[in-house]
Amino acid sequence: MSSIPADATPLPGGISANALTSLFGAINGLRNRRALIALMACLVGGVVVFVLLTLAGIVYLVRAHRAEPARQTVSARRSGENEHRILVIANETVGGGPLREEIRRRSEGYDEHVLVICPALNSAVRHWTSDEDGARVQAQERLNASLARLREAGLDAKGEVGDAEPLQALDDAVRLFGPDEIIISTHPEGRSHWLERGIVEAARERFPVPITHVVVDLEAEIQAEVREPSQ
Repeated sequence: MSSIPADATPLPGGISANALTSLFGAINGLRNRRALIALMACLVGGVVVFVLLTLAGIVYLVRAHRAEPARQTVSARRSGENEHRILVIANETVGGGPLREEIRRRSEGYDEHVLVICPALNSAVRHWTSDEDGARVQAQERLNASLARLREAGLDAKGEVGDAEPLQALDDAVRLFGPDEIIISTHPEGRSHWLERGIVEAARERFPVPITHVVVDLEAEIQAEVREPSQ
């Protein structure tokens, strides 16, 4: 009578030990493959994160070391008791009539110094890739036109193109200029991104000087100029 190998002895239910061993081996192999796939996914994800962080670091370094134009601001040193420093920030409304009138009114009776900041607003993509040349050129053109009109009115006005973020532009100017007051000019409500973002309220909380908000409706000014010659 021949003997039956131990590993071929049927188990309860008719399953042999060999079959059970093979099943466990297959399960372990499947687990090992899943573990390998998970490990490879983690490695790939880590490489992607590393590349993105590296690119972000490069962009930051490029922006940090970007050559800045020479500043033309007035010195923060006071020249007399009657001196009054007005810091103005405006973008598209920088040449508006109501803004010029407000600056003139607040300068009366003082030895005034006016610094006008015009942020170089840009798209998000160009901002993060440091492609700001076009935005700075446009801001400088608006600023030059505004300064010319202020000087025609007899006001001592200088100007700069500032940071794309208006609050950061104000921070920079306040440190350099030391204003007695700030004027923020915007489009009317509903057409102003600065009002939507709460820039005026944030500035009033941040800076310990009086802040005046001037609304400039450029569309109304253009329509008035078109009607005026026909009258």
